[in-house]
Amino acid sequence: MKKMRILQRIEKAGVIAVLRGETKEEVLKTSHAVIKGGIMSIEITFTVPEANEIIKELSDYYKEDTGILIGAGTVLDATTARLAIIAGAQYIVSPSFNHKTAEMCNLYQIPYLPGCMTITEMETALKSGVDIVKLFPGSVYSPSIVKAFKAPLPYLNIMPTGGVSIDSMAEWFKAGVVAVGVGGHLFESVKIGDFDKVTSLAAQYMNKYYEIKKSARHQKNSSKIKLI
Repeated sequence: MKKMRILQRIEKAGVIAVLRGETKEEVLKTSHAVIKGGIMSIEITFTVPEANEIIKELSDYYKEDTGILIGAGTVLDATTARLAIIAGAQYIVSPSFNHKTAEMCNLYQIPYLPGCMTITEMETALKSGVDIVKLFPGSVYSPSIVKAFKAPLPYLNIMPTGGVSIDSMAEWFKAGVVAVGVGGHLFESVKIGDFDKVTSLAAQYMNKYYEIKKSARHQKNSSKIKLI
């Protein structure tokens, strides 16, 4: 299924770059810089002017065979979700849960990642067909909260966004998240037009992510050997 394939690619990508900006041109340059650094999934927020046009241009440029995922963020309603999907968005992200947006995404078989802060919100989202919830803002919690949420909902997939840094990534993945959303620090140099710095930081995030995954595989293999 289309939706399942995209979900698998989101998890494989691991790091989602959340892009905001002042102009279409700035966000396009930032998007290319981030992807050049190795990040495979970017989220264009609808706080950006002409966001749907940016999504279309990037979706046309980065075809499916490139492995790049283009998503839409800060989607507040079903109408905006449909605009983003028609433009080429492969997943939809919201700061909060919206039932009609969930229905729209289900209609088009597109993953919907709503922002949730409580177990009640997460349960409501799951009942509406949500596969990954965005823990937002992640800065409010520590990674230990993941275990608390997954205790009553062990099948819950969580993506923290807001406050996630290179230094805290390992703790979040160790806690059991499927991906992380990053912004802020990654894009500070955009203000001075230094897109090479964006590429460099994106590479650092991905190197850290691959290091985390490699360590997790090693620990898993070591556990199997001990059991044998």
